[in-house]
Amino acid sequence: MQELKVPSVGESIVEVEIGAWLKGEGESFAQDEPLVELITDKATLELPAPFAGTLKQILKKTGETARVGEAIALLEEGRAEAAPKAQAPAEAPKEPSPEPLAMPAAERLMQEKGVSPAEVQGTGLGGRILKEDVMRHLEERTPAKPQEAPPPPPSRPVPPPSTPTQPPADKPWRVSEAVPMTPLRRRIAERLLMVRQTTAMLTTFNEADMSAVIALRKEFGEAFQKKYGVKLGFMSFFVKAVVQALKEIPELNAEIRDNHIVYHRYYDIGIAVGGGEGLVVPVIRDADRLSFAEIERQIADFAERARTKKLKPEELMGGTFTITNGGIYGSLNSTPLLNPPQVGILGMHAIQERPVVRDGQVVIRPMMYLALSYDHRIVDGREAVTFLRRVKELIENPARLLLEV
Repeated sequence: MQELKVPSVGESIVEVEIGAWLKGEGESFAQDEPLVELITDKATLELPAPFAGTLKQILKKTGETARVGEAIALLEEGRAEAAPKAQAPAEAPKEPSPEPLAMPAAERLMQEKGVSPAEVQGTGLGGRILKEDVMRHLEERTPAKPQEAPPPPPSRPVPPPSTPTQPPADKPWRVSEAVPMTPLRRRIAERLLMVRQTTAMLTTFNEADMSAVIALRKEFGEAFQKKYGVKLGFMSFFVKAVVQALKEIPELNAEIRDNHIVYHRYYDIGIAVGGGEGLVVPVIRDADRLSFAEIERQIADFAERARTKKLKPEELMGGTFTITNGGIYGSLNSTPLLNPPQVGILGMHAIQERPVVRDGQVVIRPMMYLALSYDHRIVDGREAVTFLRRVKELIENPARLLLEV
């Protein structure tokens, strides 16, 4: 029998939350097959099996926390096909394979009262059993007690903030539900609040005519995809433009460390992508050394693994500058928040045909608003405006990206 322990999942991460168990007790698994999801404050990871065998006992259930190095399950090496079959009938009454998930408070109450999860109808997210579901079950099981308990109404107007309020009897549809924040969402909330409290953030705006980039994609997009196996998107143009602008305005590729300004002479560009539980920012390392195709491949890979919760913690760390594209959700303009300790973030937005003046004539062009948020403690308005104007020039004349002029 061997212990399945929480591995080190990244710098500064000492605790994880147990997500969904992908195998049940008594089930066999192959080597490297995912056994359980581990939720950190940066990403959700799958923990693979160290060898082929059988999951004998789950020590940490979904929703519980475990420290790095702590055992969360017991594994038995070897396939042993007959063992699961012999154990399945004996264990079936104890744990009916798809047992409803229960919140920790509900689980404790069920253990105290001797209630099986199969007896309780969960009303939480995804059918999770809440504490009030257990209480309701106990009241229904012992009808004498609810009638002896009229005193609770005085406390009802001020229910605990962590539990859902019961709807009025005449309006049963007015239901609220309190769901604990995941570690990732808690971390996002903490960092966004910290940005407001610890930086002198300002935002400057400009707009770019996307005609030239759209024409290039239309002319070479098919050949590019055939040759490299990935679509030619807008993001690679912006990564290239940002890198070139950062070389010219190094204040935006820096950070404050104690009483020093640290200027980075490398270009690790964070790309904000929507994950299963929130926005994550994987980092393209040494973006200045990559081709358009290499950048597009990395972005596509990040997006896919963000959806399937397979990003590695180290891929979300570091970064010297960030690009976020609210345009994929239809945003026309916004003020992006900094990703500390970085001092700059570029916001891309939806492309919209608008009338603009060119050579004294009003013409219709595909335009995109650009927003640069920056930390005024390091970056002055002149540098910020110059940087954004440079990105605009490079996007409007992408030949400059190849010639670096």
